[in-house]
Amino acid sequence: MKNSKAAIIILLILIYQSASALIINVPGNYSTITLALRSANNGDTILVEPGTYFENLNFRGKKVVLTSRFYMNNDLSYINTTIINGSTPSQPDSASVVIFCNGEDSTAVIQGFTITGGAGTKWLDEHGAGVYREGGGILVAFCSPVIRFNKITGNTVLNNTGVTSTGGGGMRIGDGNPRIYNNIVMNNKAKYGPGIVLNYSGCSMKNNIICFNTEGAQYFSGGGIWANSDKSGLVKIIENNTIMNNSGSVGTGGVLAWSSTLYMKNNIIWGNTPTQLQATGGGILNITYSDIQNGYSGTGNISLYPLFADTNYILSTGSPCMDAGDTSSVFRDPQDSAHLGFAKYPSRGTLRCDIGAYGGPGARLLSGSLVIGVRNEVTETPSGYELGNCYPNPFNPSTTIKFSVPVKAFVSLKIYDTAGRFVASVYNNYVEAGAYEVKWDASLLSSGQYFVRMESGSFVKTTGVTLIK
Repeated sequence: MKNSKAAIIILLILIYQSASALIINVPGNYSTITLALRSANNGDTILVEPGTYFENLNFRGKKVVLTSRFYMNNDLSYINTTIINGSTPSQPDSASVVIFCNGEDSTAVIQGFTITGGAGTKWLDEHGAGVYREGGGILVAFCSPVIRFNKITGNTVLNNTGVTSTGGGGMRIGDGNPRIYNNIVMNNKAKYGPGIVLNYSGCSMKNNIICFNTEGAQYFSGGGIWANSDKSGLVKIIENNTIMNNSGSVGTGGVLAWSSTLYMKNNIIWGNTPTQLQATGGGILNITYSDIQNGYSGTGNISLYPLFADTNYILSTGSPCMDAGDTSSVFRDPQDSAHLGFAKYPSRGTLRCDIGAYGGPGARLLSGSLVIGVRNEVTETPSGYELGNCYPNPFNPSTTIKFSVPVKAFVSLKIYDTAGRFVASVYNNYVEAGAYEVKWDASLLSSGQYFVRMESGSFVKTTGVTLIK
């Protein structure tokens, strides 16, 4: 009887808490997001109308959902039109656009915004490394919020005044375990980790695009993701992300594991300079079922140019990353209800997980407009090198491969299957400047999709062909 009464009391408390949760409108109820956050209670939702809000926000422990109208019907246009711009802070040393640093947990959520204009916060490192300026777009310390469906762009953390260095142009995560889902993190700048910094932190980082983050020049750069040191009980899980075209002048432009272990699966890591990956100071990169430029050992890993559609790193139907992710059912793409057994767009092919940001159970469109222009070359220089289309295509049993070089050069033409396995070598030799054709006879192979990869010096390009018997 006592247990029944206790259960009833708990149920009534939960019902009361749910009923008392409010939706606070900005600017309807409060003219600024800051005022709305100050007045909100745990469990409330702050709904922000489209517009540009010149504010620097601190959740101050509030366990609330801060969202644009995106959450009502998943209309992606609200992400681009609801902007939090942190370029006019009242205190120049507290210039992160959004701060979580008061024990917020997964009930604290920010979603559906463009987060821009941040210059980072002057911050005493918790582990005795000194004073740094970090977290241009978002700064997280000792807490575990949810950060999803945002475009975090145009944040610049390069002011060295009074600090040792600057990091985390897009995000700086320290000593927490946030969930970072379905964001675009691009065009941010910092001296290390211009994309994302993970310092003594865990994370669940899934279905993000991390691209074109630059200016890394210290601490091995880590242009896309900079991860330093582990903390007991926290694990870094990085799955189904597209990490491309980030750069630094030292170390790696892609992903850095410095005295840290990263568990990475189903990621595209390509086009980062000077390298794609680096593990140092005992760091470990545990990578499987990923597409990595220049290759990386691990189950299911491939090294084939991903072949995107026109924009935003969505895979083309001929991409080697389609249906090439982890085979376990827990990683399956969402199913198209109108075509059972096939993936729902933007995933491709069957239900087997695609590699990259648009694969896996969390795959969703990240933008309804052109955000990133994609061209299907690994490099556009040096000029004059070209791998042309194969003809005929589809073919049986042979096709002609066209290529050209502007100077005398060594040319390699190799064939791979959709799993990234080497199938055949078509050509390996020096040629004089000019245009050439080479016939590939595939009589001994079975029907299917194959990829022709041309390498000549720094030039690398891949094109798809289909064998039909």
